[in-house]
Amino acid sequence: MVDRSGTPLVEMKDISISFGGIRAVDHVSIDLYPGEVVGLLGHNGAGKSTLIKCLSGAYRQDAGEIFVNGEKVSIENPRDARDHNIETIYQTLALADNLDAASNLFLGRELTTPLGFVDDAAMEAETRKIFQRLNPNFRKFAAPVSALSGGQRQSVAIARAVYFQAKILIMDEPTAALGPQETRMVAELIQELKRQGLGIFLIDHDVHQVKELCDRAAVMKNGELIGVVDVDQVSTDDLLAMIIAGKKPEHLAA
Repeated sequence: MVDRSGTPLVEMKDISISFGGIRAVDHVSIDLYPGEVVGLLGHNGAGKSTLIKCLSGAYRQDAGEIFVNGEKVSIENPRDARDHNIETIYQTLALADNLDAASNLFLGRELTTPLGFVDDAAMEAETRKIFQRLNPNFRKFAAPVSALSGGQRQSVAIARAVYFQAKILIMDEPTAALGPQETRMVAELIQELKRQGLGIFLIDHDVHQVKELCDRAAVMKNGELIGVVDVDQVSTDDLLAMIIAGKKPEHLAA
């Protein structure tokens, strides 16, 4: 059970953003606690990705405030987000296919020897250490990531974020196009991240996936937040009804 009595890891308050006169996100407030997964659901164009891009630094909101660990922050670009321990794992994963896991983990942030050479041995040792924590079954350290399965590639992207001290993780449809076994692997990774106290925003279209992986679900429609619900208090049909009809189920409407 997630403890929501303390300070949220993230609080987005009254966020609005417009593009060309169209309000993509309309006064939305949402929070996230340590060890919690909050799913964002809604049709394409509902505003869920746009909202989260204000947190990742890809967009700058027109109005509203963002708090990290109770302190108001300004996030104007992805570097600002990273400075606040916010990492994003996009669907494309942004991995270099020709490089192995360690080279991807440290891409752009390579470890070097005292003489300034890239220290491959140190990078592999650190990579093995982080995988021991996250996915002890991972063995393909020497293979280029192009040779890895979808779930293993997700593991590399997640390991990179966690190694560089992510506390808040944004995951964009992490199990899209994965088979059942791979999906299970990613689900186990998410459970491990929860145990380590990370907070995760998970953007998805699949209500079954959100029911399985998330603690709460936030449903958006036409830029507005329809509601945030505990997933164990709603059925998948309830979530679908919120997405389609744009209102909370009657037993939670009060």
